[in-house]
Parts: sequence; structure tokens; C-alpha cells
Amino acid sequence: MKLHDAFGEADDECGCAPSPRERRLLWPAMNRRTALGLGILGAAALGTIGTPLISPAFGATYPSWDEVQRAKANESAKQAEITKIQGLIAGLQADVVHKRELAQQASDEFSVAQQDYFDAALRADQLQAQADEQAAAALTAAENAGRVAAQLYRSGGNDASLELFFAGSAAGADDLLARLGTLDKLVDRNNDVYTQAVTARDSAQSLSDQAEVQRAERDRLQKVAEEKMLAAQQAADAAQAALEEQQSMQVTLEAQLAALQDTTAQTVAAYQEGERIRKEQERIAREAAAAAARAEADRIAREQAANNGGGGGGGGGGGGGGGVVGSGWARPSSGWRSSGYGPRNSICANGYCTKPYHYGVDLAAGCGAGIYAASAGRVVYAGSNGTYGNYIKIDHGNGIGTGYAHIRPGGIFVGYNQWVNAGQLIASEGNTGASAGCHLHFEVYVNGGTTNPIDFMAARGISV
Repeated sequence: MKLHDAFGEADDECGCAPSPRERRLLWPAMNRRTALGLGILGAAALGTIGTPLISPAFGATYPSWDEVQRAKANESAKQAEITKIQGLIAGLQADVVHKRELAQQASDEFSVAQQDYFDAALRADQLQAQADEQAAAALTAAENAGRVAAQLYRSGGNDASLELFFAGSAAGADDLLARLGTLDKLVDRNNDVYTQAVTARDSAQSLSDQAEVQRAERDRLQKVAEEKMLAAQQAADAAQAALEEQQSMQVTLEAQLAALQDTTAQTVAAYQEGERIRKEQERIAREAAAAAARAEADRIAREQAANNGGGGGGGGGGGGGGGVVGSGWARPSSGWRSSGYGPRNSICANGYCTKPYHYGVDLAAGCGAGIYAASAGRVVYAGSNGTYGNYIKIDHGNGIGTGYAHIRPGGIFVGYNQWVNAGQLIASEGNTGASAGCHLHFEVYVNGGTTNPIDFMAARGISV
């Protein structure tokens, strides 16, 4: 639904359509800022087809109380103003719905792209490991064949140093097999030994080629995941901006609409006074909410201090959440390890299903328990992420990053592009995404791909 649709096609005929000035404000000339506000950049990044909703937050002007007062004195002007305000209210509501849908779509696409990348990186590592194993087997088989050849030629009266020639001077399995292939006695009498060595060498080469192809696919998917992450963050920010715009303006617009539609002697001044009282009540409510948030943070901080017991890293059984050790790293949760890194059964919950490989460790400290930055860095994502639920990703520099998933609704305490310190409270545990209970899913990234957090953190003096 476009904003101008809310006014109706017949508005030009009734004289209540936006004026030329209002049209310029509602539909401004296109530039990068307005394109981002209209969702066009996000739609391009998301691959979304269709015309994005025009948000009143970018360009629309709202009637002042003076304008409402003047319109109230004239029946024609009053009806025109009523229609405009109704359109603005409808536009605000539709814009929030639209941008939330885009944000959810972007979040799910980011989640899929991220998991596809992790899967491709894992497959590339597995293929390379198999290739390395076969290459070692090929060299061993070729050296064995060389020793057989040396024995054959030694028994035939040839130089006994032939074994050293084969074992010591060859550059590798390929070089050694090339030399062995010219020896008639080896081929004729011990063809199976030579064939086994060649087979192992060819297998190693094939696996190495497959690993190279998989690495190219991994790198492609990494770029896709990074693009989807940026698009998801932009969509989430746009949805939040639309919600804030609605919350800021809708009550005032409804009060103005009521004033215009009121047939009693109640004046616009009375509505303005009501607005003043409402805003004061909102201010008190905000202060109360801020106080509650501070109390929650204090509670979590006390929990952190109690768990740390004077500092140091916690063990795999829990404890030490947020405590920074000498390496500059901190345990991200005080919870006990409920699941490790590696293959495991898929989990389905809240409309999502995980892959049969666990790319992090789960630390369960309980619903609402604190989540802490494992090291200093910059927040590169803070928002929804499909199977991960609410999720934070931190870039620590030098190719190292960490991820924190299943954060409770409203439990993200940091924002995109914010700098955080090691051990800083950044979130609280929840059960969002594909999660069967409140816990922190903690991941460690090296050059984009995942690595086992247990080993990585242990090398930095932290047990998880």
C-alpha cells in the first residue's frame, strides 16, 4: 500500500488531495538518503520485487494544531484535513507492517546465507584434510614401492645405494612414482605395489582439486552472507525507525482527528492540553522503563560479580561470566556447557530447524542471565537472524569475530557499529530462534568461518 493510495484516487476531485507543496514533501526528489528511507536500497540488496512503501517518516509533514484550529472553522477545509490525517495514520500503520515484513524476510535470508557459508567452509576444510591424508598415504606407498624396487635391483646385482636414491632424492610422491614407473622389474613383478601408490597419488590430487573448487564456492557464499547481513541490519533499522515514527506521531494525529470530528463545544486548546498531559505521562513512563532497565543491568552485574568470585575464567561446568583474564578475553556466559561443537541432531523450535552440525557451544545460565562480550571489538550486527533468533556479532579485528544467539526479546543492550569492551554486558539469554530452552549459543569466527570455541577460548585461558 502506497501512502498516496490512502488518500484515494478521488481526492483530487474533492479538493482534499495534497497540495503541490505537500506532494513535493511527500515524494521528494530521489537521492541516496531518500532511497534508503524508501527501502529501495534494502529491496535491491534483498532481491525484493515490487514497489516499496513510501514512509511518512521520510518527507511527510504533519498538520500543526494551528492548522487544525483554522480547518475546524471551515467545513470544507475540515473535511479535507480529516481525510489527510486519516491517510497519514493509515500510512504510518501500513509502513510499520511493511517494513517489519521486509526485516523478517531479510533476517531469514541472512540466516540461510550464513549457514550455507558455514557448511561450505566446513566441506572445504574436510576435503582438504582428506586430500592431505591421501597425499601422505601416497608418499608412504611410493616410498614402500621404492624400497621394493631397491631390493629387486640389489638382488639382481645393481648398486645397493639404489634405496637411498629412491628414498632421499625424490621431491615427493609424483617424482618418486615417475622414476619407479621406468623400472621394468618393479612393474613386471610388483605391479600391485606400484598401482597402489599411483592410486593413492591420484586420489590425493582429485581431493585437492575438489577442495579448491569448494574453497571458491566458500568464498562466494561468504560474500553473499556479508551482503545479506548488511541488508538485514538496514531492514531492521528501517523497521525500528518506522515504529518510532508511528509511536511519535499517531497519538497526536488521532487527537487532531478527534478535535476535527468533535461536534461539541470542546476546543482545540482542550485537546492540546490533553496532548501535553499525555506527553508528560510518556516521559514518566520512559523514565520508569529506564530505571527498570538499570535495575535489570544491576541485577545481572551482581550475578556477574558473584559468579566471578574475584575474576578468572569459568570452567566448562559454568561460572566466570564476564570475567576478563590476562589474555584480554572473557567467558561470555556463566552457564554450564549444554552442547559442544560439531555434528549433532537437528533441532526444530519456534518455526525453525537447525542444520545437523553445531557451529558453536551452548552455555545455559537461565532465562535473562547476562551475556558478555568475549573480547573488545565493534558490533557488526545486532538483530534477528532466523534460526539464531536475536543475535549479536562482534568483530575483534585481525580476522577474529564472535557471535551470540538466542537472545531474549528486548535483551539486546548494544547497537550496530558500537564499540564494546571485553566482559561488557551486551545482552541477556533467551529462547528465540531454533532453541529448546534459554541459553547462549556462542560462536567464534576465524577469517569468517567458524572454529571450535572450546579450543579457541582454552588457548586464551578461558574454559567454556
